[in-house]
Amino acid sequence: MPSEIGRLHVRRSAFISAAPERVWEEFGSFARMAAWFGRGHTLEQYEPKLGATVVLSVEIDGERRPFGGPITVMEPARELSFETNWHGPRARPVPSAITFRLTPLYDGTLVELFHHGFERLGAEAGDELAGYEAGWTTNHLDALRSVVAA
Repeated sequence: MPSEIGRLHVRRSAFISAAPERVWEEFGSFARMAAWFGRGHTLEQYEPKLGATVVLSVEIDGERRPFGGPITVMEPARELSFETNWHGPRARPVPSAITFRLTPLYDGTLVELFHHGFERLGAEAGDELAGYEAGWTTNHLDALRSVVAA
């Protein structure tokens, strides 16, 4: 069942000239995912199965900070969603989520990346959304497009 994307979300997208099944191959293993998703952060752990934990890390002020959570949706060639929260003392009271959606379009695939679930943070939601809106780029999706085209 697809993830529900609430009103407060970051969305980035790219069109890739390949079928969703071909694009999905790049979600099929840790090595393949790390080849394009490791932009601005490092993919530390990933296994492409429902319930497996995704762990990423980013360096902030000289400190490596891990974040991530369990895969909640794994629908081949359609959607990958996982929860995300800082690990340790920086954890928020509830996680947000990251979703990749693949939609057939023309002779290729629309790939959308959503960072969502900020509504659950209550009064902090607006500030969290603003911070992530400024932080996300299309670098990941551009890298995915390059890998698929190679």
